[in-house]
Amino acid sequence: MIGRLNILLTVLCVVCALGVISTRDKARKLHSELSREENKQHQLDTEYSQLQVEQRMLAGHGRVDQLARQHMFMAPPKSGSTLILNLRGGSKGL
Repeated sequence: MIGRLNILLTVLCVVCALGVISTRDKARKLHSELSREENKQHQLDTEYSQLQVEQRMLAGHGRVDQLARQHMFMAPPKSGSTLILNLRGGSKGL
């Protein structure tokens, strides 16, 4: 009877030890994956910040003005070719 109990307890200890080993291995793999994902997140955050800076630079008034002049041959109107309308009375006279 005692011999069977010892065998049973030994088998239970071995099973528990295998469970601990399996759990630690899984935890190690998950920690490694978490580290990789955190590195990816950091890289994406850095790239996003750089893209925001680039977008602000490209959308700036000076850049738009430069592109309009160089590629679309646009220029501000001359002072003699502009007409200023005063519509204080609403839509009268239309």
